[in-house]
Amino acid sequence: MRLFSIRSYKGAQTRLKSKLKVKRRDGLLLAIFYIIVGIVQIIVLALTNFALFTSGILAVLSFIAAYGLFTVKKWSVWLVIGLFFPQFVFGTVTLYASVLRYISYQEMTFLLLNIALAAFIVLSFISFAYVMVKRKTFQ
Repeated sequence: MRLFSIRSYKGAQTRLKSKLKVKRRDGLLLAIFYIIVGIVQIIVLALTNFALFTSGILAVLSFIAAYGLFTVKKWSVWLVIGLFFPQFVFGTVTLYASVLRYISYQEMTFLLLNIALAAFIVLSFISFAYVMVKRKTFQ
């Protein structure tokens, strides 16, 4: 019975892969990361009453990068490379401001925000480095 469940799981996995037309798993993971980043940046845009319009621009570029990485387009590599620098600056400046605010108020929400921003910066750097290393295979 267990063997049957493993076979049906593999069959379902290949059916899902063929329906999504996934060409590369790493491209799918990077696309998911950039979709999440785009959603968070839209939330940041809404929470600031649309004062940080650069967050909206970065969100749109993140969605475009996610599409390009999912479909394994050559231009997506250059978009990810170009998108890294503004996102890195946005993340570090926001983290710096949040750390200064956390020193003053010491609330749990600021601590969680700082952890999330640090994770965003690290994951952005990892995705940038991975795309740089694998840029020749994204064609």
